[in-house]
Amino acid sequence: MLYTIILSIITLVSVLLVIVILLQPGQGQGISGGLAGGQAGGQGLGARRTADLLSKSTTVLGAALLALSVLANFAIDSGGTTESAVQQSGVEAPTEQTDGLDASQSPSAVPELPQNQGGNNGGGDNRGSSGDDN
Repeated sequence: MLYTIILSIITLVSVLLVIVILLQPGQGQGISGGLAGGQAGGQGLGARRTADLLSKSTTVLGAALLALSVLANFAIDSGGTTESAVQQSGVEAPTEQTDGLDASQSPSAVPELPQNQGGNNGGGDNRGSSGDDN
């Protein structure tokens, strides 16, 4: 319950943070704008206060997002279990049953290869054995 509330607040803070960041004015034209003279006297009083408010809002919302994320980690309900989901499901490892056979009588895991039949000499194929070497 608490985790759901914190998660919804994190979502709201994230949306507000995106809006505040997008509302901030750009930094001008970079170095070339500052060297070429740019605006004489700087920005107006109202624009500077708005930029300061948006900058402080970004800082506060970013800190709130960080704090809420850490708080949400501790608010996750673990259910008081110390076992993993596989251990809780009760799945056991399969055991090999030999049906009463000793280890020496158990069937081999490697299948036996068929014996070489048909008189194939040397293990090669029979192509070209008729004597036609064009």
